[in-house]
Amino acid sequence: MNHRPNTLLIGKNGQVGHDILPKLEKVSKVTAVDRAMLDLTRPDDIRQVVRSVRPDVIVNAAAYTAVDKAESERALAEAINARAPEVLAQEASQAGSLLVHYSTDYVFDGTKLGPYTEEDPVCPINTYGKTKANGEEAIRRTGCRHLIFRTSWVFSGRGTNFLLTMLKLGRARDQLRIVHDQIGAPTSSEALARATVEVLQQVFNARGADENLGTYHLTAGGETSWFGFAGEIFQQASPKLLHKVPQLHAIPTSEYPTPARRPLNSSLSCEKLRSKFGVVMPHWRDCLAGVLAVLSATEESSRCQSIN
Repeated sequence: MNHRPNTLLIGKNGQVGHDILPKLEKVSKVTAVDRAMLDLTRPDDIRQVVRSVRPDVIVNAAAYTAVDKAESERALAEAINARAPEVLAQEASQAGSLLVHYSTDYVFDGTKLGPYTEEDPVCPINTYGKTKANGEEAIRRTGCRHLIFRTSWVFSGRGTNFLLTMLKLGRARDQLRIVHDQIGAPTSSEALARATVEVLQQVFNARGADENLGTYHLTAGGETSWFGFAGEIFQQASPKLLHKVPQLHAIPTSEYPTPARRPLNSSLSCEKLRSKFGVVMPHWRDCLAGVLAVLSATEESSRCQSIN
């Protein structure tokens, strides 16, 4: 693209949406909407917004992510995770726009030995994963220009995520039981946003743009268990965020039953992303350090303001 692209960002208040908005604004003209401005369960509203903005790029950072709740709200999860992306893809196809969409490690069943690649067949074992897989397939079926980024274990300093849950529980409890046999790569929304814009800039500059479009895995480097992630959180957290460290007990998934089944192996290979775009994600521990530093600085600023 030789002109400054026009971008429609959907889900501006979510974890990824919040972090990608300022980065998108540096490279494009952005119209950003949230849930109050666009109800993704209403296809006609989606079409109206897209046609009024006439974007060159649509970044869909919105999703139904309540994994356990999805088991009892299948229709709602399907509407947001599958039907809405399909409508966006249809509109993108008609307008010649590029659709950027985020998917999940939960499209796989977690039985593979070793990291999943983009060529591995999907086989979701819970409703959330099924709706996300349906959304992916709907996008591909339209034939629109698209980038689908599968990520995992997303966290940030806002919203609902494992990091904030651990910090909250760590302040309240002396002992915590954490699952140790589910493996994945904790990925900060900040790192996701930065990598997405890095890829988009290459597409904007038309360096091998269309032949490199498609589905990519986009997670932080390294892997760990939820138990390992929790341990690192408490090791890195400053006294400003946590005055005491709880004792952690490793437990198997069988001892922590949930409405939705989880894949045991959520490790995703990001080699395709590196080879096609030269993008290498930071290690998950570095992602964590960055988010904790921001949280700690925010806590210190709040404390100083309350004293003054």
